[in-house]
Amino acid sequence: MRTAGSVADVRGYGPHDHLCLAYDDAAEFRDSALRFLADGLARGQRVQYVAGRASADLAAEIDGLAAGRPGAVHVRSLLNTYRTDAVVEPAVQVQAYAALTEEALADGFTGLRVAADATPLVRDPDRLDAFARYEHLVDRYMVTAPFSAMCAYDRTALGPEVVAQVACMHPSAGAGVTPFRLYASGHAAAALDGELDIHTRDRFASALERAALAPSGGELVLDATGLTFVDHRTVLALAELARRLGATVVLRTALGTVRRLVTLLDVEGVRVEQPE
Repeated sequence: MRTAGSVADVRGYGPHDHLCLAYDDAAEFRDSALRFLADGLARGQRVQYVAGRASADLAAEIDGLAAGRPGAVHVRSLLNTYRTDAVVEPAVQVQAYAALTEEALADGFTGLRVAADATPLVRDPDRLDAFARYEHLVDRYMVTAPFSAMCAYDRTALGPEVVAQVACMHPSAGAGVTPFRLYASGHAAAALDGELDIHTRDRFASALERAALAPSGGELVLDATGLTFVDHRTVLALAELARRLGATVVLRTALGTVRRLVTLLDVEGVRVEQPE
């Protein structure tokens, strides 16, 4: 099982988990990253600390974490990896982490865990769009691979709306960061949880586009067992998605209101099923 929903702690995550942290100062990110990575070390994982500062500074920030664990702790500076205006190529970034995960397994670790401050990679609309796409693509990889990550974003530098746009592509996020989450699932095209209403309309539409979900057998199945509220705009957005894909969107949810909305609005292309 993957951890999903609003969370208050960065510890206790498994080998396939994916957390978004919104932080307000550098010390908060560093302290959270240390706890997250130490938890990974205790699980036998190789860990990596990533941020937009010099490698020597990053190593100093986590000094002591690697004591007695040769090869277990790595640092990576974004300054050495990306230009200041770089737009991440989602598939290439996923392939890079897949290679690092395989390398960790070959070296005798149980997997790879990364704590990354990705703030510099979402500072303009093009970079934000590309990185949000990457967040969902790498989440698909995490479903089956022993790779877990905490992606952190500076709320004071980016603003809450930008942070919410990337946070909603994670299964887990801090309380109040995003009201809904769209993430990868091992038994559906994607999973949805939280609340979808008028305030999330545009963000939800962007999330659907960035996730680039693909139907199978003429159906796009969404595990919506974690949804607690859905308004009529969401149902209409899913109907529009069904039209574009030429498929039926299947919502698996126990929410009776969703079925009633589909019936009352006579919505085509959306079917509601009880969870198995």
